[in-house]
Amino acid sequence: MSRPACALREAAQLLAAATERAHAGTGRLVLVRGATGTGRTTVLEAAAEDAAAHGMQVLRARCSAGDSEIPFAAVRQLLCPASEFADPAWDGDERAIGAELRRVLRSYAEQSPLLVTVDDVHLADPASRRWLVESARLMDQLPIVLAATERSQYDVDPPAPGLAHSLSPALVTTHTLTPLSDKSAATEVRSAFADADDSWIEDCVRAGAGNPLLLRALLDDLSDGTHQVVPDTSAALYSGGFPAAVQWWLDCAGPGTAEVARTLAILDEGWDHGPALSPGVPVLHIPSLLAELSGADPARVAGWITAMTGLGLLRPDGMGRARYAHPLLRDSVLIGVPEDRRRAAHRTTAEAMLHRGVCSELVARQLLLTDVVDAPWTLPVLQDAASLALREGHIEDAVAFLRRALDEPLSDEDRQRLLTDLGSLEYAVPGSSAAILRLTEALRLPGPAQERVRAAVALGTALTGRGRTREGVEVLRSLYDALTDRPDLVRILRQAFLQLSDKEQLVRQEAYKRLAEVAEHAPESISTAGHAFLVKYAVTAGRSSATEAMLRLRGLLAEPADPLSEPYLLGTAAVVALWADELDEAERLVERGLTGQRPDILHPMHEALLNTRMDIVAARADYTRLLAEPPPAAAGPTHTHAHALSALVETGRLAEAERLAEAIDLRTAPESSELNRCLYARGELRAANGDLAGALHDFLECGRRQSARKEFSPVVTPWRTAAAECHLALGVPREALALAEEELRLARVWNTPRTVGRALRVLGTATGGHRGLELTQEAVRLLRGGPAGPELVAALSALGRQLTASGESSRARDILREAAGLAERLGAIRLRDLAEEALRAGGARRPATRTGAASLTASERRIAELAVGGRTNAEIADLLHLARRTVETHLTHCYRKLGIHRRSALSAALSGGDVVYGSLVGGRDT
Repeated sequence: MSRPACALREAAQLLAAATERAHAGTGRLVLVRGATGTGRTTVLEAAAEDAAAHGMQVLRARCSAGDSEIPFAAVRQLLCPASEFADPAWDGDERAIGAELRRVLRSYAEQSPLLVTVDDVHLADPASRRWLVESARLMDQLPIVLAATERSQYDVDPPAPGLAHSLSPALVTTHTLTPLSDKSAATEVRSAFADADDSWIEDCVRAGAGNPLLLRALLDDLSDGTHQVVPDTSAALYSGGFPAAVQWWLDCAGPGTAEVARTLAILDEGWDHGPALSPGVPVLHIPSLLAELSGADPARVAGWITAMTGLGLLRPDGMGRARYAHPLLRDSVLIGVPEDRRRAAHRTTAEAMLHRGVCSELVARQLLLTDVVDAPWTLPVLQDAASLALREGHIEDAVAFLRRALDEPLSDEDRQRLLTDLGSLEYAVPGSSAAILRLTEALRLPGPAQERVRAAVALGTALTGRGRTREGVEVLRSLYDALTDRPDLVRILRQAFLQLSDKEQLVRQEAYKRLAEVAEHAPESISTAGHAFLVKYAVTAGRSSATEAMLRLRGLLAEPADPLSEPYLLGTAAVVALWADELDEAERLVERGLTGQRPDILHPMHEALLNTRMDIVAARADYTRLLAEPPPAAAGPTHTHAHALSALVETGRLAEAERLAEAIDLRTAPESSELNRCLYARGELRAANGDLAGALHDFLECGRRQSARKEFSPVVTPWRTAAAECHLALGVPREALALAEEELRLARVWNTPRTVGRALRVLGTATGGHRGLELTQEAVRLLRGGPAGPELVAALSALGRQLTASGESSRARDILREAAGLAERLGAIRLRDLAEEALRAGGARRPATRTGAASLTASERRIAELAVGGRTNAEIADLLHLARRTVETHLTHCYRKLGIHRRSALSAALSGGDVVYGSLVGGRDT
């Protein structure tokens, strides 16, 4: 591969013009300058070939550092073929020798025009350089072109003056070769690999770093076509032409530059995957740090960084740090640097960065590449870096920092605390199996009582999360006797025990039975969180109303809170508030609970708080948020799986729901509330697909398991009414009536519009006739007073169908149109389709379809309102935890439904009224 002609054309034209002048009798010095590898030699050789083709004599010399001590070494290469210098005395007077050499040069010129080429003149011996300078002063009087190439790369060690330093600019034509542009480099890569994709080509361009020599070597190494990606390490390349070219580039730069370049490569290793720069965080001054580590002049180092960035070998990252253009280039620079030296440099760098006030995460990344430091500052830096990484959601980085901290000498107390933190984080890393081992080791260490409790709670949570609930709660119970003098810590263990026991039926019953006995005989010995657990238990058992439960919980929340108990109190109160349809209060409690959680500690309430947050989103029928992120890739059922499955069904995406259901193994899953939720969601899917027998099986199995847990209230899952609807569809009304009546009885105990309204609606359908119509109308009245969600849509649809059956077709159509419109706004496609189907069955010529603001789904309206408020698409995506593409799609739907074409029209369109199509478009309904 040769340097593109376009990149060298100007230099070739200058030399061609000089040779034409030589034919006319006037010579000149043409100096081609450029960095190492930019093609100086290529230009010179092309000029020599062209000159020879046009009848010029050509004398050539190539200088090397090895000849720098030999007087006139370069000139000897030029003139030794002459008979006068077959065996000259080179150690005489320099001026006399020089004059004689110029006489020989003139004799050549007298025969025909002459081209003298001297490659790498910066390496010429001093005598030859002086001779060339003196000769250059005579070129305009002779038909001689003196063409020389000179390295002009900025080096850390100041270079000697150039060849033209003492010459008048009028005597010299200088041309500097520039680095390859990204576009030119991409053209070269594409000419060698025509089928390569754009990302592969871009990687080659970055690794080539604008240097023709490096790019040529790289493409030669990749020519076998076996590299699907451009490797990050030189060891992956064969035959190693690229690493050899990089080493030659370093050798040409001199020892000072090579030292700085290798030191920068060492630093660069520690900057991989670094954090984003935050306002107010001190920025590391790279030149001064490099100078300190390499012993170089800071000003020269700063100049070198600027020059290398201009050439393309370095590129600034998001924090303004000069980094190598590609990891392969960096790795090739590091060839031959001993590992111990690199580790020592990383340690020195970490200390220097720490003293300069650089953020902990950047310092910690250098420590990841060091040996044990054994300094007091190491552990705090690594722990702080882990906290910062975790705050930004980079859990794997946090794990790496804490694992590195374990290498340092630690006291038992520090090691116990660190193991608990690390095990908690490793539990959240997919595929990690180290968490339980870490936490077990932490629990065995003889640390303070509070640290042992932290370790026990984390271990119990981890075991329970892996389906080993009995082992998990036994870990907690095993510490009771050892902490008889610390009743505050025993309370924490008991609260964790209660929360974790919820995963396993028999353990749960035992735990609540014991708690109820203690509450009866010594209520003062139970914490506020313990009393909250009893309230929740009474609710699920169907023994408390929403008003009573919320009154009791608000009283508990008003009492002074123990910080260690507060998460349990807040999480328990939040889920009861959710069931009571106090969604705003539930949300506030969840956020308070999550704010108080340490994200680096595995806590039993953390998952429960996240699940309640998701339940609140589901209660608001915000299907977009429920489906914003894919469920975890776990074979066992989770809360997220259940909600995603239900949301897919409600939004009409049954094929996706089927695939998700197939991925969840419910047959071998351990007993848990998550399993019950997923059984219920799968029943919804089967019912939507017409598999009524399969749906009935899932609903009844969910009910059996829920009843075995003593959870009778429909606030957990309304399995009875779901099963009743299946019985009705299968033509078995007696069983449907019994289930609906039982759910209504339990719902009236809890007494919220959502639960009572659902039970009334299904009982009304099962009862039929005038009495059934009255029950369904009561359901609609109740649900209109609560959150206008899917339950109201279902009740309106049921009422519409019953009115149609009773002959009130006109009123039925109005009701069904309302149901379809509300379902459309919610994005509840399944319910909308059912309402429109009922409309068609009732004689409407075409379903009513709303346009305008009323046609927007809840998610579309929320996004549109944020856009009206001035938020960008990226800000909306961040706020709602959505992909930016999802936001753009929703806005496109909004524009279409509102009949507008630009964002500026959103505000007026949102305040407009509804337009009802039906009779106006399709004629009068009959």
